[in-house]
Amino acid sequence: MDGVALLTIFILSIFVGFEVVSKVSTVLHTPLMSGANAIHGIVLIGGITVTGSATHPLEITLGVIATLLGAINLVGGFVVTDRMLEMFKPKKPAARSDDGSAV
Repeated sequence: MDGVALLTIFILSIFVGFEVVSKVSTVLHTPLMSGANAIHGIVLIGGITVTGSATHPLEITLGVIATLLGAINLVGGFVVTDRMLEMFKPKKPAARSDDGSAV
């Protein structure tokens, strides 16, 4: 494929991805984030594998940067998922003193 076709596919995938993500309801966001984290883990393993077989210094540099960004994205996804799941946990009641007032 030539560069124009690849650029066209890339731009169309951005539009399709934006439309799909913007239509997701908030109830489905947490399960989708968990699935996205699994995909990011696979992408991270692929980046490490490709970087390991690189020979040119530019390939190695780009691979290390991509692996670093993928790891940040993976960890960030788990942090966001954990925060969202915390919203659904019941709140603990406030501790009471002997006279019945809240501490």
